[in-house]
Amino acid sequence: MKREIGRLVADGLYREALCLYTQHHSASFLPHKFTFPPLLKACAKLRSAPQAQMVHTHLLKTGFFSDVYSATALTDAYMKLNLMEDALKVFDEMPHRNLASVNAVISGLLHNGHRREALKVFKNVGFGGFGLNSVTIASVFSACDNAKQGMGMHCAAVKLGVESDVYVATSAVSMYSSCGELVSAAKLFEDMPVKNVVSYNAFITGLLQNGVPRVVLDVFKKMRACRGENPNLVTLVSVLSACASVLYLGFGRQVHGLIVKIESGIDAMTRTALVDMYSKCGCWQLGYQIFGELDETRTLFIWNAMIAGMMLNAQREIAVELFEQLESDGFKPDSVTWNSMISGFSQLGMGNEAFKYFKRMQSTGVAPSLKSVTSLLQACADSSALQCGQEVHGHAIRTDISSDLFFSTALIDMYMKCGQSSWARRVFDSFHVKPDDPAFWNATISGYGREGENDSAFRIFDQMLEEKVQPNAATFISLLSMCSHSGLVDKGWQIFRMMDRDFGMKPDQKHYGCMIDLLGRSGRLDEAREFTHELSEPSGSVFASLLGACESHLNLELGKEMAIKLSELEPENPTPFLILSKIYAGLGRWKDAEIIRGMMDDQKSRKLPGFSLLQLHEK
Repeated sequence: MKREIGRLVADGLYREALCLYTQHHSASFLPHKFTFPPLLKACAKLRSAPQAQMVHTHLLKTGFFSDVYSATALTDAYMKLNLMEDALKVFDEMPHRNLASVNAVISGLLHNGHRREALKVFKNVGFGGFGLNSVTIASVFSACDNAKQGMGMHCAAVKLGVESDVYVATSAVSMYSSCGELVSAAKLFEDMPVKNVVSYNAFITGLLQNGVPRVVLDVFKKMRACRGENPNLVTLVSVLSACASVLYLGFGRQVHGLIVKIESGIDAMTRTALVDMYSKCGCWQLGYQIFGELDETRTLFIWNAMIAGMMLNAQREIAVELFEQLESDGFKPDSVTWNSMISGFSQLGMGNEAFKYFKRMQSTGVAPSLKSVTSLLQACADSSALQCGQEVHGHAIRTDISSDLFFSTALIDMYMKCGQSSWARRVFDSFHVKPDDPAFWNATISGYGREGENDSAFRIFDQMLEEKVQPNAATFISLLSMCSHSGLVDKGWQIFRMMDRDFGMKPDQKHYGCMIDLLGRSGRLDEAREFTHELSEPSGSVFASLLGACESHLNLELGKEMAIKLSELEPENPTPFLILSKIYAGLGRWKDAEIIRGMMDDQKSRKLPGFSLLQLHEK
């Protein structure tokens, strides 16, 4: 009977194994101690708690409960059936335990999401003379809530001499990555004497979780260079996600080619990743082609990826068509589907359509996600639709999400853009303990700046510094832009110097652009010109800003210089001609203004204006 039941279970014939046992039990055949472990495995596979409890009864009646292998199998079965209390009771009552018993209860607790209990069991019985092995240590790494616990477990692995085991090291890499300790994870990964595809997948997943997708591509290249370690679909899906994040279409297409080469068939998860990658890289036609090839094998995930991709690429008509087709094909839109439509229309500046889908979603009984509601606020802010914004605010209060930081930041922005700075301030003041997210502060600072309430903006910035919140690049752009529009040159210089001196932040092109605009508006054109030399590759907006200042102050020489530089960067842009002609006209040089306008007409404003401007500059 032992061999027959074991063979049936090994072949996946779980019901047949249980039926055979029932027949033998009815015929009064005596079981062996090896009869019960495969039977309990069959119960777990069939998700049958009653049959597991029946086998448990037979264990007690036949006296085999005292057998460590049978009791361990019973513990494991109860864990897999989510019968936590029964499993722990069996474990506690076991007269004899071994390492397999400890591993069964720890892995079972972890599988059911009870990480603290798993650690507790490990601490209580883990060092009880069972000779812990790599399986135990590898399992318990996933129970660590923070890096401190993880480091303690890592030390235990070193003491036991299993730290170089590929499964232990891989689990440690995952733990450090999950705790945000990416440097430790990277060092551990590099030091691993043996790596397998699971190790690479763990490290790549950690890199994605910690927001460094570019490094994923480097790790993947190294993996491909190592002989004997071929990526699997999990690897390739992760690499496609990295390509989507950094908009690396070329690399993504190479990965697509590799998938076709090494896989006989592409599963739905991989196709979804391909659709997502092509859509985010702006090549929606290829994503649509892959989607069209699926037909009956489409899942809701790939529908959502395709609809979101169409909205991202401003193909709203196709997105609407897909949305309607989804319902006709028997799928019900979930919160992700609705959010793609709502946020998509919001980002396209079509607030009315966004609200239409929001109301439609509510009528179907689907609870709006936080992202959907926040997207509506952004649409209200962009169109200054105060009443709609207040309706969204009311909905948030009723559904108890109004205190969410992400939502509150968007709410402050909406009220500011609708000209209601006092209401925005109420939202800001409702946080008695202010968050350390600079976006929350930036929304208030930039809002006051747009309203011309400079003193209030600077007071919020001072409060931000008092509460030890680290400003970011956007904070300083808001402050410098406010100084520019208000002509606060000295304050602007103070803010600009503060970036590097107090916070170690190197100003980027946008910060320099703000300073150039500030100096230009204030008539300090030579200083503004010197600032352009600080930039290795000034953008067209920098030259356009200074050219506009030259127009305001009728500075012809600098105006011609800026016009030439701008026309070289943007040869099809007629703006340099137009502004230069206005400067000439402002100086009373009507003939030169007519020459410029003549060149605009002759060259239809779009054919190599740079050469003509250079000729004029040499006059």
